[in-house]
Amino acid sequence: MRRAVVATLTFTLALSACGTNGGTGSRRPSAVAAFFPIAATMRALVGAQVPVRDLTPPGVEPHDLELTTNDADSIIDAKLVVVMGRGFQPAIERAARNRGGGAVFVLDSLHGGSDPHVWLDPVTMQRVVTLLAARVEQVFPIRRSEIRQREARLLAQLRNLDRQYRAGLAHCVRTVIVTAHAAFARLSSQYGLRQEAIAGISPEQEPDPHRLADLADLVRREHVTTVFTETLVSPRVARTLAREAGVKTAVLDPIESPRGVTEFAGYLSSMRANLTALRRALSCR
Repeated sequence: MRRAVVATLTFTLALSACGTNGGTGSRRPSAVAAFFPIAATMRALVGAQVPVRDLTPPGVEPHDLELTTNDADSIIDAKLVVVMGRGFQPAIERAARNRGGGAVFVLDSLHGGSDPHVWLDPVTMQRVVTLLAARVEQVFPIRRSEIRQREARLLAQLRNLDRQYRAGLAHCVRTVIVTAHAAFARLSSQYGLRQEAIAGISPEQEPDPHRLADLADLVRREHVTTVFTETLVSPRVARTLAREAGVKTAVLDPIESPRGVTEFAGYLSSMRANLTALRRALSCR
């Protein structure tokens, strides 16, 4: 009888432990990131042993994301919370501020520039990696050596990506890119391009008819061959502009919440795909 009671208690305690610290379904994340580029960077820095939750589901446009109860709980419970700041995702940022400290606001820490799409510029992205690595070290000091090694690897990959962009965009027939929304200002400035966007910082902004007419004139005047659409926003307006101006469309990905991709390698692949699309549209040698 005594052995049976002990066995029952042991089994009950085991179940209780699984309910609080066990499988991914009930386990609270140690780190929370606002959306894919930040989450992928965090995962690359902390390694597989530290769970990182991406608050923006794959395929969901992140700008107007609303929080679920689980999202709010994760922001409260996580050891580290990383968001963009400056109103990029208002609901997430409010929750991060209300948790009472311990949250990183990337844009506030970087200082400079009005375009929040810092991950689309490999040079600025190096600053993001360095910023996040320093905060990750503070929160997980036992992993400091591993984190620094991973940081060095990410920085080397981004420097290589920067070299590829500089070489790939150094000799182009055209330098004007027409995009669905104003996500590529930092990238354009970094590599000698000029962005002309249909919508503003938010892709949901309705374009002014006069703006579309001006863009159609610009496309003809600058001999633009391509109007760029995106992966998460309806291409209807961009296709209408392209049809009016007599040019084609192609995808230039803001890499905000891609489907089927969670790791930093996916970010690098998407950036290289964007470079290929730019080179083709600009007739680069």
